[in-house]
Amino acid sequence: MDTFALVVVIATALFFTYTNGFHDSANAIATSISTRALTPRVALGMAAVMNMAGAFLGSGVAETISEDLIATPTGDQGMTILFAALLGATVWNLISWYFGLPSSSSHALFGGLVGAALAGASTVYWGGVFSKIVLPMVISPLIGLVLGYAVMVGILWLFRRANPRRAQHGFRIAQTVSAAAMALGHGLQDAQKAMGVVVMALVIADVQEADDGIPVWVKVVCALMLSLGTYVGGWRIMRTLGRRIIELNPPSGFAAESTSATVLYAASYLFHAPISTTHVITSAIMGAGATRRLSAVRWGVARGIVNGWFITMPAAAAVAALTFWAVDFVV
Repeated sequence: MDTFALVVVIATALFFTYTNGFHDSANAIATSISTRALTPRVALGMAAVMNMAGAFLGSGVAETISEDLIATPTGDQGMTILFAALLGATVWNLISWYFGLPSSSSHALFGGLVGAALAGASTVYWGGVFSKIVLPMVISPLIGLVLGYAVMVGILWLFRRANPRRAQHGFRIAQTVSAAAMALGHGLQDAQKAMGVVVMALVIADVQEADDGIPVWVKVVCALMLSLGTYVGGWRIMRTLGRRIIELNPPSGFAAESTSATVLYAASYLFHAPISTTHVITSAIMGAGATRRLSAVRWGVARGIVNGWFITMPAAAAVAALTFWAVDFVV
């Protein structure tokens, strides 16, 4: 196997992870910054540390990516499929980042994998795509919405007689914990997605066997690139999530973060399902905000975000397919 092709695919996977940081790592800390529970510098440092920790807490999501979605042939064709899939996902990430739309980096990757596999006449495990991708894509935002609403209702009831100023201060402190939990869940989910693709490349290149697990160096570099992307490019998405959907306060920020972290952990450990951090935190913010009154949520902004969700997979799949045909023609 051409070592150069392996290096190019791994480098592209790491760059995709870097662009993922523009989107989903920003989601993990946007609510805490917008409520002024944490300063940007502290939040970014915490997110970097917790992303790194989360990357080492499991491997179920990475196994789903590498085993349950597509069959990659050995040789140059397999490497071309992975390269095209990653490039398709990365291009969509950059487009949606430029317009400040928190579309899902995860679903951009899934769309890229499916589009490149179809273009390369490779096998797509449609059962795995439906059960591991499509169903969680629909169900996880609904759970986030309902659970975010329920948690916020519980907070409002439990603290109905509390001193408002003291309660606000207490929830700013509590958001330190909920934001850390959210960042940990993000590392657990999204760092593993890139790991799964890198492992696929290593297996195709005969560097390791499919059942050898994830090398430590793969976990470290994926987590580092995710954190670096957060620091450099996450601010556009933070503004959309933290202020344009609804003006958050510390209690609602805590409710949204706690809800999102719970859903991320459950998906990772119970179902090994790679879900979108963007979908979950956005729906949880809507649910928590709706307890104030339905009109408090800027549903027009929310509608634009949801539209972005539905076009992400086909858009990334189309770019990945075109990339595969272009590379295959040139090579």
